[in-house]
Amino acid sequence: MRPTAARTALLATALALTASALTACGGGSGSDPDTVRISFKQSTDNSIHVMDDYLADIKKQFEKANPGKKVELVPIKAPDSEYYTKLQQMLRSAKTAPDLVYEDTFLINSDITSGYLKPLDAYLAKWPDWNRFIDTAKAAAKAEDGKTYGVPDGTDTRGLWFDKGIFAKAGLPADWQPKTWDEVLDAARTIKRRVPDVTPLNVYTGKPAGEAATMQGFEMLLYGTEDRLYDDSAKKWIAGSQGFEDALSFVETVYREKLGPDVSTALDPNIQTIVRGDLLPKGKLGIDLDGSWLPQDWLPGSGHEWPEWSSELGLAYMPTQHGQAPGKVSMSGGWTWAVPAKAGNPDLAFEFVKTMQTKTNAQKWYVANSGIAVREDVAEDPAYAKAQPGIKFFTDLVASTHYRPAYPAYPRVSTAIQEAMEGVTTGDMSVEEAVKGYDASLKEATDDQVIEK
Repeated sequence: MRPTAARTALLATALALTASALTACGGGSGSDPDTVRISFKQSTDNSIHVMDDYLADIKKQFEKANPGKKVELVPIKAPDSEYYTKLQQMLRSAKTAPDLVYEDTFLINSDITSGYLKPLDAYLAKWPDWNRFIDTAKAAAKAEDGKTYGVPDGTDTRGLWFDKGIFAKAGLPADWQPKTWDEVLDAARTIKRRVPDVTPLNVYTGKPAGEAATMQGFEMLLYGTEDRLYDDSAKKWIAGSQGFEDALSFVETVYREKLGPDVSTALDPNIQTIVRGDLLPKGKLGIDLDGSWLPQDWLPGSGHEWPEWSSELGLAYMPTQHGQAPGKVSMSGGWTWAVPAKAGNPDLAFEFVKTMQTKTNAQKWYVANSGIAVREDVAEDPAYAKAQPGIKFFTDLVASTHYRPAYPAYPRVSTAIQEAMEGVTTGDMSVEEAVKGYDASLKEATDDQVIEK
């Protein structure tokens, strides 16, 4: 198949990013045995530097506690999809591999299968704090070989954010809690009718939004049906499910009825920044299906300071399709710190992880990043629960959350979902055509490891 102009541009961008990554890493992580090189995802929004500030503080702590040792921070400034491409290029060679990398849990098994990461079990066995981490978080970084390849730095959950001012104008309640998908759509229709100068509902969609479309958007719908992406008992991916079709129909309805952002905005690669930095703070969006981490963009020093957010926004859980038990749904993911297989200083890298993951430092990060604690001792600390509005709401959703089937094929499955979503968002495909296209792509992405519903 000949590449489209968009694909050609994306490939050129990926190659440019890869070239800059190779240059940035210079002589590789082992060129200086006293320096540990840390690569992480830096926000494309220059005003957001939560991770940068946190790591700078850990760097100071580490260098003070380890005289003669140095930390070199190697930020990768790129959107999610380009960050993954660049990181994987770096991991392929000892000349470019850092000593420690920030890995999204959805990609970690793919990198494990590719041989890019080092198992950490020998380190974890000697680290008492590992016993403080909750089992579900540990499982996110465990491969099919039973070994653990990453240390989680928090998790997340997802729900519905809504603007109380817009709801008041629309005659909707300040304590809104929909019980079904139809009630979510009905609220959006009411906003469109009574407050016509705002966007009623945001559901991330399409390939430009990447994993945000798959996880914040589609999977929050699919996992509210009776169906899933993967059959654990059969160990196969699911094709042809009614839940998949219904979830896609919801997305199609949002954009066909013009309840969501303009299609050009919805398919802007910077849509998440637009939502968090413009639409929500400026009272231009009624309902946003999104994650627990949003407040990190609104805290002092973030560049998008919005001290009133906790009084101007309400929170509601995303309901299941028809209100069936358990009545609410959430998806959880998160990121881990992993040691590349070709790292030159893996021992020093894990010492840095241990510094990051003390109870005190972990708690600082959860609060700064609006994350959900994966250490039991932090989750049980009253100071954590009171540190920021919304933390308790999102932490309580862990009881009804779901995790992605993070098998090696998942990144390709996720892309197929995004393509199906984009087709119905633009109107270029009917729901039936998009489902058929997804099923075909699913078989190709998983080497036909598919079960028909």
